[in-house]
Amino acid sequence: MNPVNIAQPASGIRFGLNDPSADARSPHRIRSFVRREGRMTRAQQRALTTLWPRFGVDAGAAPLDPIALFGRHAPLVLEIGFGDGESLATMASAEPGMNYLGVEVYHPGVGHLLLRAEALELTNLRVMCVNAVEVLEQQMPDRCLDRVQIFFPDPWPKARHHKRRLIQPSFVALLVRKLKSGGQLHIATDCEDYARSILGILHATPELTNQAPGNGFMARPVHRPSTRFERRGWALGHQVGEVLFARCDNRE
Repeated sequence: MNPVNIAQPASGIRFGLNDPSADARSPHRIRSFVRREGRMTRAQQRALTTLWPRFGVDAGAAPLDPIALFGRHAPLVLEIGFGDGESLATMASAEPGMNYLGVEVYHPGVGHLLLRAEALELTNLRVMCVNAVEVLEQQMPDRCLDRVQIFFPDPWPKARHHKRRLIQPSFVALLVRKLKSGGQLHIATDCEDYARSILGILHATPELTNQAPGNGFMARPVHRPSTRFERRGWALGHQVGEVLFARCDNRE
């Protein structure tokens, strides 16, 4: 089985991946992922070709217009790194009054989510296959997001690799710019060291306020389904650190 041709897909999709000029433009950009592409199924390959025009959003420099993107005005949720997309599809199906935009760099996961979106007949989900930092910097308007969710980002557990973690003060500052007043930042990880680091970074961000009782971690909210990765962690005895902060512009 031949892998899908990402460089020149049949439908003209422009994913915006592996662009050396992008790294040259932002030499200090966090590169929080390593490409570990697994084998794609025939169905996933088909989805990237045939379902992209329906659910996909091309990467580029043009600003995104959420109303035009979804054909309506509704609260907008951005999920960064949705993995196989199962939990994102479940959330979009359960909350038809919300618009969901998922961003992921791994093609098999994107293909899987496209298939789930088709099966569930979702109209409130759009998908991008690109580095989320590029989308936020180049295409996402300021103060347009009602919620950003990042579930189980790569923990980079070795101390010498901590600089590659996605959740850094500079990245959180970028997210804050994109959140509406009252917009939420929801992050979960099963790496204890990373969880405490995230909590400290968010507490040090003056525009954000912890929504958990006692200003610590919170229980998983009912709107977030567990992920396959998370359930595997439970079996290994991992504890999940869940944080929910809101942008409060009038914070004293």
